[in-house]
Amino acid sequence: MTTKLSARSLDAITTAARPAYDRSGLTAGIVHFGVGNFHRAHQAVYLDDLFATGAGHDWAIVGAGVRDTDEAMRQQLMAQDWLTTVVEQEAEASSARITGAMIDYLRPGDAAAIIARLADPAIRIVSLTITEGGYYIDPASQQFDPTHPDIAWDARNIDSPKTVFGLILAGLVRRRQSGIQPFTVMSCDNIPGNGHVTANAVVGLAELVDPALAQWVRDSVAFPNGMVDRITPATSDREKQVLRDEYGIEDNWPVFCESFRQWVLEDNFPTGRPALEQVGVQFVPDVAPYEHMKIRILNGGHATIAYPAGLLDIHFVHEAMEHPLVGAFLTKVETEEIIPVVPPVPGTDLLEYLALCQRRFANPKIGDTIRRLALDGSNRQPKFIIPSALDRVKRERKATGLSLVSALWCRYCYGVTDSGAEIAPNDPNWDRLTAQARLARTDPRAWLAMRDIYGELSDSTIFAGSFGTWLDRLWSTGTAATLEHYLASDE
Repeated sequence: MTTKLSARSLDAITTAARPAYDRSGLTAGIVHFGVGNFHRAHQAVYLDDLFATGAGHDWAIVGAGVRDTDEAMRQQLMAQDWLTTVVEQEAEASSARITGAMIDYLRPGDAAAIIARLADPAIRIVSLTITEGGYYIDPASQQFDPTHPDIAWDARNIDSPKTVFGLILAGLVRRRQSGIQPFTVMSCDNIPGNGHVTANAVVGLAELVDPALAQWVRDSVAFPNGMVDRITPATSDREKQVLRDEYGIEDNWPVFCESFRQWVLEDNFPTGRPALEQVGVQFVPDVAPYEHMKIRILNGGHATIAYPAGLLDIHFVHEAMEHPLVGAFLTKVETEEIIPVVPPVPGTDLLEYLALCQRRFANPKIGDTIRRLALDGSNRQPKFIIPSALDRVKRERKATGLSLVSALWCRYCYGVTDSGAEIAPNDPNWDRLTAQARLARTDPRAWLAMRDIYGELSDSTIFAGSFGTWLDRLWSTGTAATLEHYLASDE
């Protein structure tokens, strides 16, 4: 017997914690773009915790999106009154809770309705989880790309924009015209300096519309940087069935995640903010050391294990950590090459942080997949791996392991595992990457020639030589033998 999740059925659900507050008393204070799994396991959970204390009930979330797939999510959540079941899983225990911090979800594509809500004085924060690839960043320069066709469209049609940044700018324009203080724009994506990156996108678009508007945005709108962390896999039929079998709850789109979560924020919210420090959010003057640590060590660690595991036909992340070669590869690359170029973080031992990451990766309950970690390498490698390699090259230090990570990514993008199994497209630029990987099989320089991805690193003859040696070895001896060679050497 299962219970279909809805506001009406909440009292019948006894296997999961329920919202400890009256949702009818919530009012909107945040518009959030990108109502995916991570947002619902992170920001929405922190707010749910805050509301349970009796505080912050005027900071409820209104969802928003711009993609066609956002409408599917909206329909699924609307059918259950915007409620979400969040299942926290660890090796020794699991628990479920139902969160109710979201109270509405604007229809994707309805620019007029979204802009109107953004212009509402009650909305004081606009937050985003739109993935690393959603910021119109040139991969090599890591700067906003004002020439992108989507941005060019919005610049010409700012009253009916199509992008998140066009909608944000249109909402700010409306508030400016009405004499309403601007909302704060808060990125929750895994991007170095995510507040700065978001500001560059909004200001960059404003420059195309009106330089005076761009200056007003610079002077008037806050873009706090933040570091967010929680491992949250995609939802599949597996998770839905586990929820039905173990908790008796039928949820259209539940979220499964680890119990660990972290949020570090710069306290720069001129129009106010919820008292999230009461529920574990850490407010600091400078978030850069924390995000640098997380992006290089945790996200870089994910990228390090993703491609060898994918080539070895390993499905789950915890299985990769159990594989002696993959697990040892991660440890060696992190301790010898990544951590030595990560600046100190207040009150944090970086080796202890690595050990925490390794325990989290090894969680057998989480069900995180190698394919998810390998997704969108053309956007993730320039943020998670290439900067560490470039730092080492500039300091005239070896980047042997990091060049092997790049060679493994190239080999993966060829589209076939070591066993001959086909790798389905796993990147927005898959066709291009596959073509370059096939050229690189005989000419490794073809891969590093993608300067929009590798930037200055393309010019390093030492890195190129190491990369080429590893790629040749991967093709001649296979992934396992290559890892064995790397681990046995002092390279």
